[in-house]
Amino acid sequence: MAIRSIPPSSPSSPSSSISPSQHPPVLRRLTLTELRLLLRERVVLVFAIALPVLLLVIFGAIPAFRRPVVKGLPGVSILDAYVPILIAFVLAMMAISVLPATLAGYREKGVLRRLALTPVGPRRVLAAQLIICAGMTVVTLALILALARIAYDVPLPRQAAGFALATALAVLALFSIGLLYAAIASTGKAANAMGTITFFPLMFFAGLWLPVDDMPSVLRHISHATPLGAAVQALQDSWQGQWPHPVQLLTLAAYAVAFAVAAARLFRWE
Repeated sequence: MAIRSIPPSSPSSPSSSISPSQHPPVLRRLTLTELRLLLRERVVLVFAIALPVLLLVIFGAIPAFRRPVVKGLPGVSILDAYVPILIAFVLAMMAISVLPATLAGYREKGVLRRLALTPVGPRRVLAAQLIICAGMTVVTLALILALARIAYDVPLPRQAAGFALATALAVLALFSIGLLYAAIASTGKAANAMGTITFFPLMFFAGLWLPVDDMPSVLRHISHATPLGAAVQALQDSWQGQWPHPVQLLTLAAYAVAFAVAAARLFRWE
């Protein structure tokens, strides 16, 4: 029996292209699919969402942490000062651990290369990942702020505009670093290793284990020059009602621009 051949689709046919009006539905479906895949990775949910919330509960359960004992800041407790550090923890976890490993894993498995031949395109995969990571970050930050305020009477940021600006610049800086790691890592394991090697030093200079004010002078200067150190200082200043120092904001902006440009130049789909 003869089989009738089917002529190849023209570039303007629906099977080979997607009109601009179809872009949002395609991106929405792709984002929902990627979200379902991510929710199956329980380790990601534990470290990105549950762990910072658990740290807040542990710190809040220590009576000494709730007493106003921070030097130079009357009425501010250790817990008040640690909430911005936990926010930086969430940003760093999502930006340099979750995002690079996922994208590098897709490259390793050839997913990005195959999607480049479909109407979906690899760029929508990148957009979907950024939307998911940003959404999870917002949810976790909302949980931390709500729990700290309701359960432990931690005040909300007194300089809301400065806090929002500092958070936005910190997101841009850290996610630019994450995209650079995703650009140069050939495998998911390599991206995980790069994220881990970076994460713990950044958290140290952000003051997670040792308050920045208690560090030697050299370490304090290094802390202020790191993206998380600048972010935490800007968040803490706005939390206390002060506008973040311009040097901190410029530091975050410089990281965002430099790493975003490098990621754009080095990113490859296969």
